[in-house]
Amino acid sequence: MIKKLAALVLAALSLAGTARAAEQAIAFKSGVADQGSGLLVTPDGKGPFPAVVVIQEWWGLSDWVKDQARALGKEGYVALAVDLYRGKVTTDKDLAHQYMMGMPDERAAADLAGAFATLAARAEVKKDRIGSIGWCMGGKWSLRLAMSEPTLAAAVVYYGAMPTKAEDIASIKAPVLGNFGGDDQGPAPDQVKAFEAAMKAAGKTIDVKIYDGAGHAFANVNNPWGGYREAAAKDASARTSAFLAKHLKK
Repeated sequence: MIKKLAALVLAALSLAGTARAAEQAIAFKSGVADQGSGLLVTPDGKGPFPAVVVIQEWWGLSDWVKDQARALGKEGYVALAVDLYRGKVTTDKDLAHQYMMGMPDERAAADLAGAFATLAARAEVKKDRIGSIGWCMGGKWSLRLAMSEPTLAAAVVYYGAMPTKAEDIASIKAPVLGNFGGDDQGPAPDQVKAFEAAMKAAGKTIDVKIYDGAGHAFANVNNPWGGYREAAAKDASARTSAFLAKHLKK
């Protein structure tokens, strides 16, 4: 009995140590004199690993977004979930709207550029295998990061606003995966199809799927508005895993 208890204690301590090593809050340089922050998740093992910049919905850096970073860590990616609201999180749509509208675009762009640079500078990261993923507001910023970082290796967008200007689309070098809802009006399916057509016309690599019967934020089981669609969420997750593996693990 004593030996069994000792073994259980050692196992618990080992797991606790692994958890501390695999996940940590970090700060990083943003712009010239500012500082960004986020949750860094690192896989077990020596690496080097591919990496992903994880970009929040308009609710903030919620537990659900952190869970997406943790899931990526389990798949073998170093994941950095960026706190674009600097500590603010809500489930109230009016507050979420206020936070989003009050977030300076320049600061958000600098935070994401800083997150990308931070990952690229880490010894355990493959510097040419860094991608991005974002949902809702974060989907838009995943594409913006692709527009501003020519070495980004993959970009995933879940129901986020898409660029329409030819010069913005031309600046996207990374392959793009898009998951959208057929019942969503922001963006609406026609907007998604127009973006897909413009990307293809510009010679870009893009894979888009529109899920019938799914609305905005269909992938988030904790969506404060409701609207989670399990089948669509699971299919989109599988598509995302395959896409990231193809472009970041090759």
